[in-house]
Amino acid sequence: MTDFSYKPDGVILREFMKDDNFWRGIRGPVGSGKSVASAVEVFRRGLSQAPNEKGIRRSRWAVIRNTGPQLKTTTIKTWLDWFPEDTYGPFRWGVPFTHHIMVGDLDMEVIFLALDSEDDIRKLLSLELTGIWANEAREMPKAIIDACTMRVGRFPSMREGGPSWYGMICDTNAPEDDHWWAIMSGDAPLPEFISEQEALMLRRPEGWKFFNQPPALLERKDEEGNVLGYLPNPDAENAANLTPEYYKKIITGKTKDWIDVYVMNRLGTVSEGRVVYPSYNDETHRAQDHINVMPGKIIWVGLDFGFFPAAVFGQRSGHGQWHIIREVVPEDMSLPEFARVIKATLSELLCDERQQFKIYGDPSGSIRSSAREDKKSPFQILKANGVDAYPAPLPSNDPTIRIETVKSVLDRMVDGQPGMVVSPECNYLVKGFRAGYCFRRINTSGTPRYETSPVKNKYSHPHDALQYLFLGAGEGRALTQSRTMGAKKGKAKTKWPVFGKKRRAKTSRRTTI
Repeated sequence: MTDFSYKPDGVILREFMKDDNFWRGIRGPVGSGKSVASAVEVFRRGLSQAPNEKGIRRSRWAVIRNTGPQLKTTTIKTWLDWFPEDTYGPFRWGVPFTHHIMVGDLDMEVIFLALDSEDDIRKLLSLELTGIWANEAREMPKAIIDACTMRVGRFPSMREGGPSWYGMICDTNAPEDDHWWAIMSGDAPLPEFISEQEALMLRRPEGWKFFNQPPALLERKDEEGNVLGYLPNPDAENAANLTPEYYKKIITGKTKDWIDVYVMNRLGTVSEGRVVYPSYNDETHRAQDHINVMPGKIIWVGLDFGFFPAAVFGQRSGHGQWHIIREVVPEDMSLPEFARVIKATLSELLCDERQQFKIYGDPSGSIRSSAREDKKSPFQILKANGVDAYPAPLPSNDPTIRIETVKSVLDRMVDGQPGMVVSPECNYLVKGFRAGYCFRRINTSGTPRYETSPVKNKYSHPHDALQYLFLGAGEGRALTQSRTMGAKKGKAKTKWPVFGKKRRAKTSRRTTI
């Protein structure tokens, strides 16, 4: 066995690593050493596995992150910094990324997975594992965490003596105040708007333990409580592994919200990049009170499919203003269950028998999935369960067109009123408008650049659904027509074919039935 040395620099880091609970989570500032401690803990648990009858210590771990780019640039980078290939064996960069460490009596397989798609999630949920490390767990829905807990403790098999310890470890920066982590750790109360069943899912089970690291800095305030600046916190963890001015430099030019979350370890919301809808304003577009259903007006519904589906319900008033009245954002729900929830919500919203509803969803929902046993498409499954939904009209499922459609409604004024108002009950939509639905910044020097598609997270699903609602209701028609006309005007006409002989035009024939 090679020499390996690691000493956690901090009281909470040490307590986290010494703990034997089935589920452990550590929350702390950026640079506090929590990711490194988690990586080392995975390795340490592999070393502590009892050898089988052949004297080999076998274990298998999954390390998960919410997106592929983050998995590669942060999680895997941290892992290989501590467990380099020249010492611990080659890292396989084919999907799924795998580091199979076979050193001395240690036989440890570490599989790295991003949760970008349903296929990635299915891979995770089919593994037989000793344990799982969820890196930056605030980006993962509670349903994923719950599903992970069912995959651990299954390797090595009981024929080999079973795992000496099994479970799940998680690390994260501070989440929002209504996040499952904040609620289950006792740092935030249960939201008033959630159901009794959801409340039960947010109770902390036996064997779950949360650890909170101290803030990296201390606030310097005036007599009225205004923050004047920041001082080093003598209790900050992992300080021995950082440059003396690390935090002083990273907070330069940052907002107080950013500093609160990433340095002070406080619950809060920070946009990870450029918001998709900068023209959204809470005072203008967020209704102060519950929005009542308008009798006789069509209820339009937008749907987004996937492992975490979403539905948004809205109406257009007589003078053209949009009222977004409800959202449904479940976690880990099958399409048949989702159909039942949609039907129940429509039943609740319908005012009279004359009222109609029209449902549109992601056009890719017309594609049959080979991953499903019945090989049916999402639209077919919804129809079989009593929900008649149709693909939103789109020349292509280009997010740019969908986003521009919503922007056109946001920027519109109708008789002196905003073109859209959102019910305060639409919690995910509102938080997405504020900060959560955004384009992630690309790390470059000079002029800031951003990814071309919004970040996939818990806010993107209801916002996709809102886009399909507007497209289904015809809001995108004028936009796409103007783009098509512009493309036709700019297209050069070629008299002779470039790649072959000119074909004779076929005469069209009309058929009378």
